[in-house]
Amino acid sequence: MPDAAPIDLDLAGLKCPLPVLRTRKALRSLAPGTLLRVTCTDPLASLDIPNLVREEGDTLEARDRVGAATCFSIRRGPAACPGESAKPPHS
Repeated sequence: MPDAAPIDLDLAGLKCPLPVLRTRKALRSLAPGTLLRVTCTDPLASLDIPNLVREEGDTLEARDRVGAATCFSIRRGPAACPGESAKPPHS
């Protein structure tokens, strides 16, 4: 699916926690390998979105600033088994 057209998610104007919650919902609905491009204007998204991506097992391919917006390119990672968390176990 890496060659499929990216999915754009415009979250400009939304404040924390909505950008991260809507990004999580969008990612979970995508097939592995799909590229999601997210645009946010909330300054906290610069911290929250990369943390979400890491926790979900996805890949942050790019982060760019365009004026007041931050644009994230996120590649959906492999699907976890039902009931299995994407977080690594604690040691």
